[in-house]
Amino acid sequence: MQDTVRILSIDGGGIRGIIPAVVLARLERQTGQRVADLFDLVAGTSTGGILALGLTRPGPGGRPLYSAAEMAELYEKEGAKIFSTSWWRRMKTLGSLAEERYSADGIEGVLQAYFGDARLKEACTDVILPSYEIERRTPFFFKSAMARERADYDFPMWQAARATSAAPTYFEPARVPAQNSSDYWALIDGGVFANNPAACALVEAISRNPRATKFLVMSLGTGVTLPRISIERAKGWGMAGWLRPMLDIVLDGVSTTVDYQLQQLLPGDYQRYQLTLQASDQHMDDVRPENLRNLRLQAEALCRERSGELHKLGERLVAIGAARERRAA
Repeated sequence: MQDTVRILSIDGGGIRGIIPAVVLARLERQTGQRVADLFDLVAGTSTGGILALGLTRPGPGGRPLYSAAEMAELYEKEGAKIFSTSWWRRMKTLGSLAEERYSADGIEGVLQAYFGDARLKEACTDVILPSYEIERRTPFFFKSAMARERADYDFPMWQAARATSAAPTYFEPARVPAQNSSDYWALIDGGVFANNPAACALVEAISRNPRATKFLVMSLGTGVTLPRISIERAKGWGMAGWLRPMLDIVLDGVSTTVDYQLQQLLPGDYQRYQLTLQASDQHMDDVRPENLRNLRLQAEALCRERSGELHKLGERLVAIGAARERRAA
């Protein structure tokens, strides 16, 4: 009989990715196991995709190279490099109205440093990352399982991370060379259609495990913002007025819809960890040390508030893995 498939899903949200990283660090300390050992499939969009790959990137002996605590530190150590801009660029881009707000050099340099030559097929546990192909106008999924089956879908991890996090208005689209071909993929942030990738992950798990009858999902948000948009203000907006609010609406709306769907589909087997941010905390590119500290403190408070649920979930994840090992012995 097929055992329970354990799924981890991590939302997009830029620098706010420190929130799910802190929650996962708590889970790792509590269980004494790495995320790659606790889950059979890890899905991540945008910053969640960077986390998914970081937590499954192989190191010596094929074991995960980075802990969740180390990935949380990535935001504190490297955030300023990722979201780095000059006075001249701010003038040139007109505050991102005329061009992307940030050069891709910063984020690509950080990703190359963290992922090196690691490839998608080498992930310590299965991963799936959504992106969107703008020239072919179709969703594109980076999948470690497919990378192991097809050489033309095996990409360097840093390129997959760059593609899933190419947020419109923040970074230019990623031009990812097609493997074994002279063609390329023109990719942007998967958050445009799957900022909360939990439903994508569930469908992938079902298709990969047709005999499974039970799926356990842990879904991690990066903080929801609830700014009120007055109809009196909005009715006078044109394209420029709607641009940034519309991005927030799409990201929050998609995430909330998926949350509702999985609550209905998996009662008792689905846990969502999310917090509400203050207006001052909502920006995806606010890398000030005081903001990062505030986000970390809020994530730690979330862990304390839901410590009982987190503890039970950790025990259940470990028990599933232990039972599987006993059957294999």
